[in-house]
Amino acid sequence: MDSDINQESENRGSMWDLDQKLDQPMDEEAGRIRNMYRQKKFSALVILRFAFQSLGVVYGDLGTSPLYVFYNTFPRGIDDTEDVIGALSLIIYSLTLIPLVKYVFIVCQANDNGQGGTFALYSLLCRHAKVNTIPNQHRTDEELTTYSRTTLPEISFAAKTKRWLEGHASRKNALLLLVLAGTCMVIGDGILTPAISVLSAAGGIKVDHPKMSNDIVVLVAVLILVGLFSMQHYGTDKVGWLFAPLVLLWFLLIGGIGIFNIWKYDSSVLRAFSPVYVYRYLKKGGKERWTSLGGIMLSITGTEALFADLSHFPVLAIQIAFTAVVFPCLLLAYSGQAAYLVTHTDHVVDAFYRSIPDSIYWPVFIVATLAAVVASQATISATFSIIRQAVALGCFPRVKVVHTTKKFLGQIYIPDINWILMVLCIVVTAGFKNQSQIGNAYGTAVVIVMLATTFLMILIMLLIWRWHWILVLLFTSLSLVVELTYFSAVLFKVDQGGWVPLVIAAAFFIVMYVWHYGTVKRYEYEVHSKVSMAWILGLGPSLGLVRVPGIGLVYTELASGVPHIFSHFITNLPAIHSVVVFICVKYLPVYIVPEEERFLVKRIGPKNFHMFRCVARYGYKDLHKKDDDFEKKLFDNLFLFVRLESMMEGCSDSDEYSLYGQQTARSRDVLLTNKGDLAVSDVDHTASSGDLILPIQSPQVSLTVRSLGQMSSQTEVDELEFLNSCRDAGVVHILGNTVVRARKDSRFYKKIAVDYIYAFLRKICRENSVVFNVPHETLLNVGQILYV
Repeated sequence: MDSDINQESENRGSMWDLDQKLDQPMDEEAGRIRNMYRQKKFSALVILRFAFQSLGVVYGDLGTSPLYVFYNTFPRGIDDTEDVIGALSLIIYSLTLIPLVKYVFIVCQANDNGQGGTFALYSLLCRHAKVNTIPNQHRTDEELTTYSRTTLPEISFAAKTKRWLEGHASRKNALLLLVLAGTCMVIGDGILTPAISVLSAAGGIKVDHPKMSNDIVVLVAVLILVGLFSMQHYGTDKVGWLFAPLVLLWFLLIGGIGIFNIWKYDSSVLRAFSPVYVYRYLKKGGKERWTSLGGIMLSITGTEALFADLSHFPVLAIQIAFTAVVFPCLLLAYSGQAAYLVTHTDHVVDAFYRSIPDSIYWPVFIVATLAAVVASQATISATFSIIRQAVALGCFPRVKVVHTTKKFLGQIYIPDINWILMVLCIVVTAGFKNQSQIGNAYGTAVVIVMLATTFLMILIMLLIWRWHWILVLLFTSLSLVVELTYFSAVLFKVDQGGWVPLVIAAAFFIVMYVWHYGTVKRYEYEVHSKVSMAWILGLGPSLGLVRVPGIGLVYTELASGVPHIFSHFITNLPAIHSVVVFICVKYLPVYIVPEEERFLVKRIGPKNFHMFRCVARYGYKDLHKKDDDFEKKLFDNLFLFVRLESMMEGCSDSDEYSLYGQQTARSRDVLLTNKGDLAVSDVDHTASSGDLILPIQSPQVSLTVRSLGQMSSQTEVDELEFLNSCRDAGVVHILGNTVVRARKDSRFYKKIAVDYIYAFLRKICRENSVVFNVPHETLLNVGQILYV
């Protein structure tokens, strides 16, 4: 037994996994970084400050719902005052079950290190189960400090669920389709929220001037929308500090007005807190009463934006803000409007504005308009964020992403999406001209997002939280009963405006699915057609060509193996650069990759081939910024690799294993600046043959760190000088331009999707050369055609 353990220890000591360990922080450093990205514990005062700030970011959309709920519930007027009490009771329990219980206390716990939304849930699932449709992950990715996951006992129900989910490609595709459907509906929210919020707020002008034409109200709303979208490129950093006090003032106003109306008009509306009135309202039956549920559902709109806009607020702060401010103020606002409507049934069209005391009408109108703008800003920002996540996960064409501030990484602006949203928002506002039809459209989008979140949460509870199936069943039952009831109600309103989000979502869904399909096919082609190392080794160090001074950076989607584009290149050209580096930029299902762990480097083939691989890893919130740092960091890591590799030659197994885990960030900096006086054995010893890591049996010698540096310095200096001379001679970026076409015998819909839609998207999306900031004079495109 002891001999087996010793043998295992020797084998571990002789392994030099440079691709895994070189750019990985060691134990001490990893602990420091992991603590940075773990959710921090804050003092009570800081939590309260976060709770206050979250009002402006998270709750603006939910808070403006009282502007339009009762009108959309009773678009044809109120026949019986008991219906008002029944509708209020439904609003109260809908707010309790969905925003309060489901989202604030359960769904928000499923955030991905503070990131919310459907893609954040999907990334969590991708880390805990092999459901990613682009299988480009490597075991080294799981060692990232932000790659948190749990292991499952083989006999557990969670493990069985995981195996079932991974068992067939159709289940993975179904999960992706569910995520895309939810994402497209969130984009629909980004169009409909500004339309209904701003139009409802602007409608207050007409209350004080009844003879004013509705077209003027629409014009005012359109002008506000144009101004809102035109200001997006400035970001919210300069005015964001105003959002929280403004939204807090809004909640206090609507809550105070609610108390005033309850006291003045009819305090008996408080009996709506009894669930009996929900039963009485639904018992009366009738299609009109059932479809009115679509209007009541608008009281919980903004809940999905609440989850998508979590940002970096602690969950506790979100919970405090909702339970202490948002929830009671909304209940008071709706109760006050109901009390007013019981005595003024003919004022349902403008219930909110007519219930305001005359003395504070115009101040409330101004605050309402500003609150509508804040609510719109929240959904627009959420749309930008979710589009960026989709781009990172290969589900949306590459678009320009601009940081609007250096202080906060999450504040971004996407020009193309911004103008598309603006045009569609103006078309919806000017086309419908009234809140009712826009409300029907809005309700359809919201309920589909909620259903998608529910189904994803079922998997989260089973796979990650490992809840008992009875608790999962209870959560699922309560959620689906409410959401499917509302879904059935909005289906009746598809022809009354409910078709709008379906059309918008269908257009975005086609774009996202076709792009993802093309991305997957290109990756599969790269994997299946990669060049064997035997063929590369057979060419010899010259690769059968003239090796000219310079460095060739070959961009590929492969994280291992030599891409087909390289063989295509060397069989059509008479020369190749002295140094070749294969670069793979890979996005992982994590929200961010720490800068210290971004690059992985290793050698391909023997040393005299001068071929390397570099994998640059990004999370879905990382931004590949347009600057020159990428190339500089690439070469820094390449030189560091060469130094470590040279220093390890001749090192004993026992010595290197005992030194394992002692590297710090300081020693990495020293290695980048010194030539050979300091060596740290943070990696195991191998030689790289082909694309494999093979152990080397090293002679057992005892060397000091300084003598090791002296012994390897000559080899190290020679190769570093060679690399520097090649770098000075010039760097050429070689990019593959794979044209995807449908086979001649393909079905007509596949030809339309591939030959027209995907081809069009490839033409209008940003080129890789622009993304990587490649100078035009150093760019070399290698074209090839892929038939699918």
